[in-house]
Parts: sequence; C-alpha cells; structure tokens
Amino acid sequence: MDKDLSKRLFRVAGVPTADWLMAPVELSQVEALLGWPVIVKPNKQGSTIGLSVVRDALQLDDAVAKARRFDDEVMIERFVPGREFTVCILENQALPVGEIIAPGEVFDYQSKYQAGAAREVFPADISADEAARVQDYALLAHRALKLGAYSRVHFRRAASGEYWCLEANSLPGMTATSLLPQAARDAQIARPIDLAATFRS
Repeated sequence: MDKDLSKRLFRVAGVPTADWLMAPVELSQVEALLGWPVIVKPNKQGSTIGLSVVRDALQLDDAVAKARRFDDEVMIERFVPGREFTVCILENQALPVGEIIAPGEVFDYQSKYQAGAAREVFPADISADEAARVQDYALLAHRALKLGAYSRVHFRRAASGEYWCLEANSLPGMTATSLLPQAARDAQIARPIDLAATFRS
C-alpha cells in the first residue's frame, strides 16, 4: 500500500509507469515534469478514495488538501489518457487481459462499486502480441513487489500504443463480480463464485 515505493520498484523491474512527484512540490516542477492534467491521490489508499483529476495549477492545492484527508503522503502523477486494462495474477500465472470501460475519465470509486457503472470485458479486444506484452509487464510488477498467491495489476494504454502501469492491487476483490474471478472464469479455471469461496475459506 505504498504507490511511490511500488512505482520505484516497477521502474527497476523494467515496467513502464507514468512520471510522478510527491507533494509538496513547486508548480514549476509539476509543469516541467508532468504537465497538465495530473492525477492527485493519497499514496497509501485504495479504491481511488481521495483521488482527483487536476487540469490546471489553480486546482492543485485543493486536490492535495483533499488527498491529505486520507493520507499524510500525496502523489501527483502524470495523467495518461487512453483505454484501461487489468491483468490478474493467480499462482504466478497471468490470466487473460481485461478491459475496464468506465463512464468517466478514471475508474473511480463509483465506477468500481456501483452496479452497472462500468463495463468489464474479458478477454480484452487487443492483439495476441499486445496481450502477451501487458501480461509480461503484470508478472514483472507482481514479482517486483514480492506479492503472493494473487494480485491485480492495472494499466492504461496511451493512443501511441504504449502501456503504462498505474498500480498493483495486492488484495483485489473476490466477489463473483470482481475482476479476478471474472478473469479466472475466462481462463476456464473456475466459476467465479467457486474461486471467491476458495479464498474466503
């Protein structure tokens, strides 16, 4: 649950991840390294709680203050527009790539937990070569963080075709409609409810 440390390890492992800074920072640093818009989020929080999309310098202080309500460390990250993908890892195996189609710019709290707010497609409509590449990145990220039996690694694909790792979820949801059980079903490992019950027992 430390996004800053995770991104440092991703880079060491060769997993592309968007540039970032940790608050407090000067506006000139944000503009020079990241540009606008940026994502502002608590460093050690999940479920996109406290996250903001910041489009210009006038919005930055308020977004940092909002994130600080949930954490004493705040990350400011370059926003990557594009399609959103997820790769679940189960017992050191990358499951089929899924695409998350959210109604807004980000897969936010409402999109994650409100029924019908986002559409999740398994397998994602990408080429086999692309799928293999992003699965490789996910495995590298999983191993770099020394995660255990399962995880979920989240990506954005830019218009240029580059994949950028946003973060790894070390404790992904395990309900029948969660992403990891859906990926396992697509891989014909188990029905979603069976897999969820296995990890609850």
